[in-house]
Amino acid sequence: MELINRRREILEAAIEIIASEGYSKLTLRALARKSRLKLGALQYYFPTWSDLITELAEFVSEEYRHAFEQTKGSAEEPNLRDIVNFNLDDPPGSRLHSSRLFPQLWAMAQIEPALKSALDDIYGAYYERMKKSLREAGNLNPEIDGLLLMSLLEGSTLFVDSPHPWAEHREAFKKRVLEWLDAGSQ
Repeated sequence: MELINRRREILEAAIEIIASEGYSKLTLRALARKSRLKLGALQYYFPTWSDLITELAEFVSEEYRHAFEQTKGSAEEPNLRDIVNFNLDDPPGSRLHSSRLFPQLWAMAQIEPALKSALDDIYGAYYERMKKSLREAGNLNPEIDGLLLMSLLEGSTLFVDSPHPWAEHREAFKKRVLEWLDAGSQ
């Protein structure tokens, strides 16, 4: 159990470096320093860079999956409003620094195949859930509207999350997206 907790602490330190300093500052040495470990000790937990990146992507994915499961309440499957609220309220955001982390992960995925593969899996599952919810809501074009809504929600982190200049409009943005859904975006 101690090994699992220590690995988790290291992954959280990696997230903190990426979110606060940018992915280019994440090195094994910087991570060892942030984790209060010697480089050799860090490599006991993550022998290679690829091991670290793969587990980091899995950790972020699992944190979001777990948080999403907690938000859906008693329903078997989340509805479209649940998905929108989850994305715009971002329950794991404070712990994962989502508004700063995901833009960095998107950029990092362009040069890290393990991270790209993991993000493709995360977004693939997200897209499937989005399409299913749109179909259930009676949407006539769930493939395209799913991409549209997913892009809108994900891209919003660049504009209406703190510390961005338009963060003051976050609640109004969320209200407008929900109004669009209620109007029957079919």
